[in-house]
Amino acid sequence: METSTAVKITIHQRIGAALAAIAIGLGAFGSHGLESRLETAGMMEAWRTAVFYHLIHAVCIYFLASMAGAKPPRGLTLTMNLWIAGVVLFSGSLYGLALTSWGVLGPITPIGGLCLIAGWIVALGAKFIPSC
Repeated sequence: METSTAVKITIHQRIGAALAAIAIGLGAFGSHGLESRLETAGMMEAWRTAVFYHLIHAVCIYFLASMAGAKPPRGLTLTMNLWIAGVVLFSGSLYGLALTSWGVLGPITPIGGLCLIAGWIVALGAKFIPSC
């Protein structure tokens, strides 16, 4: 009889992987399917910025979740949750602005940026080695 050595994927790993796949898809869509629309509206740089921060933080979430294991320390969980919120608010509002020019989304972008920054600040003091 064989014993299973399968590693269980955590929710944060799944979220990180999903966010990365979405970022890559949105980057490609912006460069190919929306290129003329975004350039005409002068929003290509906003789209690229959204994709850049989206993908970087998705990879960071996946990496931290992979390092932390099944029960990450509270500091790491808070870091990853802040980054998730930051991606949704920062990149999401930039995607929305680029597509709609709906001005009400503008004030949301800095809130998302603060979430991303807060995540990095929390990471400075977080315990990175999971409890044994």
